[in-house]
Amino acid sequence: MAAGLLALAVILGAFGAHGLRDRLDAYSMGVYEKAVFYHFVHAMGMLVVSLMPRTSGLVCWLLLVGIVLFSGSLYVLAGTGIRILGAVTPFGGVAFIAAWLLLAYSAVREGR
Repeated sequence: MAAGLLALAVILGAFGAHGLRDRLDAYSMGVYEKAVFYHFVHAMGMLVVSLMPRTSGLVCWLLLVGIVLFSGSLYVLAGTGIRILGAVTPFGGVAFIAAWLLLAYSAVREGR
């Protein structure tokens, strides 16, 4: 799943750079680029975490939820301009934070 999300991040990044550059204003393009950046970083995190022995699958699921809610809401916001979607974004941020805190807790508990 992480590898597929990484491929999707590259596809969406390229689409934004080539297909949306002339269609979005500077603000919306910045929002879109932020969505791609967080999507890519957290998909890479999913890949790394999934390769760690004895790490909870919950960390990966929280990262997935974060990508869908955080990046997904920003993708739609950038493309539609519907600002109310920005209310969803913080829930994705909370999922990202929860995932990284759970990973830290797991590492401390395991003595890594």
